[in-house]
Amino acid sequence: MRFFFIGVACAGAIAVLAAQNSPAPQQSSQSEISYSISTENGVPPHYAVPDFLALTSDPETVAAARMIAEVLWNDLAFEREFDLIPRDTYRTVPQASSPTDVPFDRWRELGADGVVIGTVQKTGNTFHVEMRLFDVKNRRVALGRVYDNITLKNPRAAAHWSADDLHEQRGLRGVARTRLTFVSDRDNERLLDTVERRESKNVYISDYDGANQIRVTPGQRLNINPNWSPDGKSIAYTAYGSRVPQILISNIYLGTRDTLTDEKSQAFLPVFSPDGTKIAFMSDRDGQMDIYVMNRDGTGSRRLTTNPAADSTPTWSPTGTQIAFTSDRSGSAQLWVMDADGLNQRRLTFSDSYADRATWSPAPFNEIAYAARSGPGFDIRIYDVTAGQSHQLTNGEGSNESPAFAPNGRHLAFTSTRAGKVQIFTIARDGKGLTQVTRSGNNWTPNWSR
Repeated sequence: MRFFFIGVACAGAIAVLAAQNSPAPQQSSQSEISYSISTENGVPPHYAVPDFLALTSDPETVAAARMIAEVLWNDLAFEREFDLIPRDTYRTVPQASSPTDVPFDRWRELGADGVVIGTVQKTGNTFHVEMRLFDVKNRRVALGRVYDNITLKNPRAAAHWSADDLHEQRGLRGVARTRLTFVSDRDNERLLDTVERRESKNVYISDYDGANQIRVTPGQRLNINPNWSPDGKSIAYTAYGSRVPQILISNIYLGTRDTLTDEKSQAFLPVFSPDGTKIAFMSDRDGQMDIYVMNRDGTGSRRLTTNPAADSTPTWSPTGTQIAFTSDRSGSAQLWVMDADGLNQRRLTFSDSYADRATWSPAPFNEIAYAARSGPGFDIRIYDVTAGQSHQLTNGEGSNESPAFAPNGRHLAFTSTRAGKVQIFTIARDGKGLTQVTRSGNNWTPNWSR
């Protein structure tokens, strides 16, 4: 079943999403040679990212030139692949008068191995952005890119493209252009069809760093547990209708929804397979809560677990050949794993009193992050599938749950009460770089696009 979104709020959101999902910036190389800037002893190179040059004097371009540089610096700092020189030290270096007039001697005095020089020019309804990475020691371009079709409403996109290109040059897949989806109660809308006053929840998306937070679900309903499709164009989620929760897919840039299950039984927590052709989920359609898998269009549903205990929260392995899940068949909730056809079910965690909400890392890491009971709350732990051992990631501050790996496996998003309400945070897989992503209302169950 397919139907179009209704409601003023969602119509506005879809318009914004459509604008942000305009064709990818046209890219072209500005240097015949692209090479990484090397340093002695393998230490990360020191990079500087001064304000881009505004080639037109209108306020939009001037503001965009500064914003792009600031966002690019933050994008590069997030991955910690480079040793970034703080931007507040740049005032001692005169700004380049043109993209090629770079004061190399002054940048060397500041300790820079590389400096990113960019330009921004307004061309009708878009920005034309150029980015060059200069090798300060050798005084030549190490990487050059041109980005056209950058919308006036979202100049941050040029920074994200630049960051991912700079990381790709180092052999790293960056996450600057990826997005988060999560659930929020920030709209303060009363839930329909209830006698007592209860707040609705809606699915939101944002940039990976929390910018551009946009609601994508309509109506005063409970919409929970969103999960990105591998192509980043759709989100599967659970929606409570007038009777029981169902699984829907929101085609967020088209403004349509597909309903995959009916109201004869409950269905929760949809998770796309790595190739996007199947969805694992949990349902009580056979009298108890079990793990099922179906085709992306809702056909071909198959039951994978049959234990009398409750089985829930499935997550696919990167190869799509295994599914990890939570089961209380041993007495308390623990992590289990099985082949994608339901065979070879076996327990993974033994040292935790309670383990739930597994999420499998992408390759090459073979890890499963989960929430484990820790005192009165929960902490995020990471299970090494190869070694069969777990270690704790968060430190007991607040209750920390619902981990979700970044597509390169170097970071996780999760929820925490450490700031008072339930909010989304990101953290590196080594426990460093904790960053708060949401601040409005309560926010739950993040998922990271691939």
